[in-house]
Amino acid sequence: MKMNCDVKIGLEIHVQLTELKTKLFCSCPSNYRGKTPNSVVCPVCLGLPGALPVVNDRAIDFAVMIALALKSKINREIVFYRKHYFYPDMSKNFQITQFEGGGGAPIAVGGELLFDWEGSSYRVRIRRISLEEDPAKLTYPTGSIITSPYTLVDYNRSGIALAEIVTEPDIRSPRMARVFLAKLRSIIEHLGVADLSLEGSMRVDANVSIKGHPRIEVKNIGSIKEVERALAYEIVRQKEALKKGLHVKMETRHWDSTRGVTVPLRVKEEEQDYRYFPEPDLPPVIITDDRITRLKTLMPELPEERAKRFVREYGVPDTEAIVIVSSKPLADFFEEAVKYYRNPKRIANMLVNDVLRWLNERDIEIEESKMKPQHLAELLELVDEKTISIKIAKRILPKVIMEGISPREIVRREKVTVLSEEDYIAEIVEEVFKQNPKAVSDALREEKAIHFLVGQVMRVTRGRADPNLTIEIIKKRLQSLKGGVR
Repeated sequence: MKMNCDVKIGLEIHVQLTELKTKLFCSCPSNYRGKTPNSVVCPVCLGLPGALPVVNDRAIDFAVMIALALKSKINREIVFYRKHYFYPDMSKNFQITQFEGGGGAPIAVGGELLFDWEGSSYRVRIRRISLEEDPAKLTYPTGSIITSPYTLVDYNRSGIALAEIVTEPDIRSPRMARVFLAKLRSIIEHLGVADLSLEGSMRVDANVSIKGHPRIEVKNIGSIKEVERALAYEIVRQKEALKKGLHVKMETRHWDSTRGVTVPLRVKEEEQDYRYFPEPDLPPVIITDDRITRLKTLMPELPEERAKRFVREYGVPDTEAIVIVSSKPLADFFEEAVKYYRNPKRIANMLVNDVLRWLNERDIEIEESKMKPQHLAELLELVDEKTISIKIAKRILPKVIMEGISPREIVRREKVTVLSEEDYIAEIVEEVFKQNPKAVSDALREEKAIHFLVGQVMRVTRGRADPNLTIEIIKKRLQSLKGGVR
């Protein structure tokens, strides 16, 4: 397994628990998106004097479920702390969070996440899982965080429940970070605690360092693919600086996705800078064994179990099942398609080898496409009916994916049905034989060589010739040549 051992990457993943109905410490609705700025607020999430927080008990359950899924050790007594910093996104100048040191106890410590990396199983250790409140949202109406002359603050997001998952620095490349995050996202979505398709619902702080040099934190990266881009840039930036003999200083940087660069924000803070101390308005929360047992029984099917079921129930190959469950929307798409087309193995094959490959090349997710499960079922039905060939199916697939048009409608509109008139195909075969005498000679000596001739017929007919009929006609014509018949 090739890895860059000179690069160390640790991630701090902040997941909004969007399936909660209210914020972490107050009764304000958690569904703040699309609302008028500063309209979903109260004295607690605004941090007004005298306002007292109360823990959302369901948020504790969700965090414990995440810990169970990541095989973490759950603390039986958890404590909330105040993390002090002066910044406009936190009106009370401190954030209610959890702290691992100094007697602090987050939701859980330890744990691991296993994922496939270059054909082997790779483990990233989890350092801790904690709960904290989301700060407000800052917007820069006339530019970016660097160029805008002023900033607007929307406190609707302030107080939303965040699960923070912190890894050890076990990740060795930007691509590995992306694969790890995709696996983690699938687990969280299968748990049903968050809808990570929502804007800002999963944000990542990435800590990266070159061996022997200080670590740099890149803050608030908004998507998995942007994490890969930001890390790739930052690693090159640091290595180039070191080559020139420059000092890489410990700092916090911002990822500018528009320009594709990181820019300095501030000198990196240390724990003592935040002046952590226990939140006096919140008593410790006791996590009982009965509560953990109850949550274990409520745990939904996770990706690994779902993949095994796909193999057992649908006969899907192991490798394809693992790929499908890597994304909950993709796995849901597969199971829905099976309801319309009762050959799960063919659905899985086309989903993994054609649909997913096409989406990956364009760096988009299945939920971003317009294709519905019934569209994929319909496409395969058209092939079964011999209305179109598999080659035609693959040719019209991109239109189905991006436009959400019924495959039958595309076939009708573009007149791409299979050509099965024997005389017509025989004429094309004769022309192909005339234009490719060497290929004909090869096919007379070696039967496998007829595939080239079949391909030429398909090229002329733009994939519409019935492949089985074409092969049959070519074989007959070759046989006649062997017998000396012209």
